[in-house]
Amino acid sequence: MGLSSAILHLFYKFKLLLLFTLCMMVVAWVTSSYLVDNIQETSKVKILEESFMKAAMLEKENQQTMEVPTVKSTMSHCPALSPYLQGSSKLKFKASLTLEEVLKENSQVAKGRHRPAECLALQRVAILIPHRNREKHLLYLMEHLHPFLQRQQLDYGVYVIHQAGNTKFNRAKLLNVGYLEALKEENWDCFIFHDVDLVPENDFNMYMCDKQPKHLVVGRNNTGYRLRYQGYFGGVTALTRDQFSKVNGFSNNYWGWGGEDDDLRIRVELQKMKVMRPSLDVARYTMIFHTRDRGNEENRERMKLLRQVSQMWKTDGLNSCSYKLLSVEHNPLYTNITVDFNISPKIS
Repeated sequence: MGLSSAILHLFYKFKLLLLFTLCMMVVAWVTSSYLVDNIQETSKVKILEESFMKAAMLEKENQQTMEVPTVKSTMSHCPALSPYLQGSSKLKFKASLTLEEVLKENSQVAKGRHRPAECLALQRVAILIPHRNREKHLLYLMEHLHPFLQRQQLDYGVYVIHQAGNTKFNRAKLLNVGYLEALKEENWDCFIFHDVDLVPENDFNMYMCDKQPKHLVVGRNNTGYRLRYQGYFGGVTALTRDQFSKVNGFSNNYWGWGGEDDDLRIRVELQKMKVMRPSLDVARYTMIFHTRDRGNEENRERMKLLRQVSQMWKTDGLNSCSYKLLSVEHNPLYTNITVDFNISPKIS
């Protein structure tokens, strides 16, 4: 090979190297531009994410600032068994008892209401008492019932439903009225339907509702402290708001004495519920002696009505209870609800 040929060959290699170098520079430039763009784009995304997180945190802080703090009560619930219970007691009814004496003994009761100061009661209980011409019996019941309920640490209210006018007495309808009117004042958990002439002897007989309707008068003095008859569901009963609503309350059609409590038991059974009773040694009552009131004579239609319960209970009860409300008075010992049933049978 000559000198000229060697020079040409060397020049050719140099051109190839230069071309390769130029190509590599172009590739490097393109790659660097792509990487820079990518880094910039990633930075933008990261900045957006950080901004979004900051905005979310700020919004959460603002919401927390605007919320009103909830004040939690430091008071605990009352125990299932009150430490103040005394058990059985021999009841005495002083003939000369006055309203002033009962008020003095129960000065902590206002408008028939009381709740324990040291704990939160397990239930809010409304005591409903149908009434007419039994002022002395009512006084005796108030004397004993308020301390009895307070020893059980209940949040309770007493309602006396007084029937005015000259119609026959209708215990069941009065209790429907009491239920409806009491719910206008308080969202009660439990309702005790209570005769005015029955006074509980043992404060272990708890005036609270249970999973099933409860009958509290297992025995009383005038029956030798035995159940009056199998299936008896009268005197004093306890039903929750849901239980009483399910059976549509009492029938409104029992004028005079008898039948309405058996009607209620049948309604309970139709709803597949069972009657519960406390033990005989605690579910004891003293019945205050009295003669039958005029206007509360025996209901001779009661057996006929009892045969119709399964056909009538859906339309005869709370949803058909009509009455004329005359007054609602908040007396110290109880709320007095006075009504007139002026479309019902007259006293004969």
